[in-house]
Amino acid sequence: MKIAILGGDGFCGWPTALHLSAAGHEIHILDNLSRRWIDTELGVQSLTPMDSIQERTRVWHAETGRRIHFHLIDLARDYERLKSWLAGERPDAIVHFAEQRAAPYSMKSDRHKNYTVDNNVNATHNLLNALVEIGLDAHLVHLGTMGVYGYSTVGAAIPEGYLPVTIETADGGAATQEILYPSNPGSIYHMTKCLDQLLFQFYARNDGVRITDLHQGIVWGTHTPETRRHPQLVNRFDYDGDYGTVLNRFLIQAAIGYPLTVHGTGGQTRAFIHIRDSVRCIEIALENPPDRGGRVAIFNQMTETHRVRDLAGIVASITGARIAHLPNPRKEMAENDLVVKNGKFLGLGLDPTLLRDGLLSEIVDVAKKFAYRVDRTRVPAVSAWTRDIAPLLDHDPEGLRLRSVS
Repeated sequence: MKIAILGGDGFCGWPTALHLSAAGHEIHILDNLSRRWIDTELGVQSLTPMDSIQERTRVWHAETGRRIHFHLIDLARDYERLKSWLAGERPDAIVHFAEQRAAPYSMKSDRHKNYTVDNNVNATHNLLNALVEIGLDAHLVHLGTMGVYGYSTVGAAIPEGYLPVTIETADGGAATQEILYPSNPGSIYHMTKCLDQLLFQFYARNDGVRITDLHQGIVWGTHTPETRRHPQLVNRFDYDGDYGTVLNRFLIQAAIGYPLTVHGTGGQTRAFIHIRDSVRCIEIALENPPDRGGRVAIFNQMTETHRVRDLAGIVASITGARIAHLPNPRKEMAENDLVVKNGKFLGLGLDPTLLRDGLLSEIVDVAKKFAYRVDRTRVPAVSAWTRDIAPLLDHDPEGLRLRSVS
């Protein structure tokens, strides 16, 4: 297939592009490289050294003989250019990663909230609008988030996208139908993914666009078989308080002798998936497109759930790190359960990579190798969800050694 990877320079997009190229597909990356200038804005860099996208694709070609084509396009702002590219290339499938992906970044300020909504919602709508306008029947696979469901405790397993409900009719009878599982976003970023869901429902129903929406858990790990092929193909590794995912952050904190920062009680339960399973799920979704005119196919792209404090305990037991309990910058429940159905991918052949499989050690090795690149002042999570929370946050990272350390 000819596949367009939107946002293919990012944490999930890059290993996906390599994986699909290795499988024999013609890959085109469309990206505005915004994640790189956000690094500049935040004054932080990937733990792993990253070459330019042009150099990365050159190395891939030298290693494999396969080309990955790069196109500098801003989906949210360059609608006509996007439409022209799609009309000229007519890809068979499109994988959409091209959204600002960090909840903390989306809550930093009013400017960051506006940017996240403008970038994410416009990018998604521009893409859908262009597909319809040029009459391109390409299968769209979108990377969403488990966060569209929220993290409240409901006492039942979260279904894969759709919920059967029974409502009372006007004559006192009952009618049953399936609806989208009620959205409950916990940040501006998560809200944009909820808005994506509604856009997908409309364009699938109104225009017959074939769409698969993947509600992904938190990604951990850094290596895939393809990124291991050459040092310059390495994936990015975020450790800072805005973009670093919780498990990867714990591991880098342990590597540099920094206490593991557990916010609040640590009773927040989250869904997780390893990066190599994430790219495999994308491939499985591409191989199983919905029918034209059918409803949006929704998969829960996760393999296991853990409480944050339990993850910290696992990392501490492996590394000997200490644990620091700090105020929670997020506005969320202190404790929650999370039971999730994920039978679709398992039924299609996914063999999950779990924490017990021992891959934490490989991340520890990466963290130790590049620990010299860490800016310790960027480790704390300081983006507050509301103004009343902000004064509670500790902006002195080394002060963690002196307070609330277990």
